[in-house]
Amino acid sequence: MLRGIVIKAYNSYYYAQSGEKTFMCTLRGRFKKERFMLYVGDEVEFSLVADDKGVIEKILPRRSLLRRPQVANVDQVVLTFAAANPDINPVLIDRFLVLAELSRLKAIVCINKIDLVDYAELLPLLDLYRQVGYEVVPVAAKHGIGIKDLRAHLYGAITVFAGPSGAGKSTILNAIEPGLELATGEVSEKIGRGKHTTRYAQLLALSGGGFVVDTPGFSFTEFLDIEEAELAACFREFAEFAGECRFTSCLHAREPQCGIKQAVADKRIAAGRYQSYITLLTELRENKKGF
Repeated sequence: MLRGIVIKAYNSYYYAQSGEKTFMCTLRGRFKKERFMLYVGDEVEFSLVADDKGVIEKILPRRSLLRRPQVANVDQVVLTFAAANPDINPVLIDRFLVLAELSRLKAIVCINKIDLVDYAELLPLLDLYRQVGYEVVPVAAKHGIGIKDLRAHLYGAITVFAGPSGAGKSTILNAIEPGLELATGEVSEKIGRGKHTTRYAQLLALSGGGFVVDTPGFSFTEFLDIEEAELAACFREFAEFAGECRFTSCLHAREPQCGIKQAVADKRIAAGRYQSYITLLTELRENKKGF
């Protein structure tokens, strides 16, 4: 029996890395009967049936499971957005941060393509997320700017990269680890977003230790299974003021005597972050109506 980590799943085959070698494995039948889902990042034990082929016999307990996309044993997530081309969208940043908070993962906000904007105009947004408590790493991947700082966060951990298409995730990963040679796509002028150059999640080994996960497109943005009461807890700066609400069930929208709304009025919570919260809360309610 060998122990390894699933680095790719494709067409019912699971590619498990053990040491320096990768084995193409199938899943033992009993797991299929139990409808057990095996994900990239899962640690497994497998028996050999040939030099480079195996059968997965045991799936080890998970440390974590990312919701969107589903990747096991992730330590942190780098949420990647473009400063321009496509234009930066704070509501989209907050949407991704909500899902990172729900998955209880450390989140790093990476803003790419900073060479395409006036950096002084970008600073207030970067400072906002730093003040909330997130690590923020600005980069210009095509020019290698900020890559050393970002790389330092990745070694020794399993890191998932997620963000909208066109943000330059694959370009960043190629800059971090040139040997990856991931396909990159240009942003469409017609629709204002990038082509989906990544088709399935996979773990990519870093020469300095650890793995990164490249994930496809917008799969991280679904909100169908989030409860309304969960949402406010995902805006970490709300916690300080939630106890000042008159009602314990306050959703900080139309309720009177709301501590969160008062903090926004007093500029102790950024108005933009609160507006993102209201936008996402409204979306949640609309989704519930559709089911």
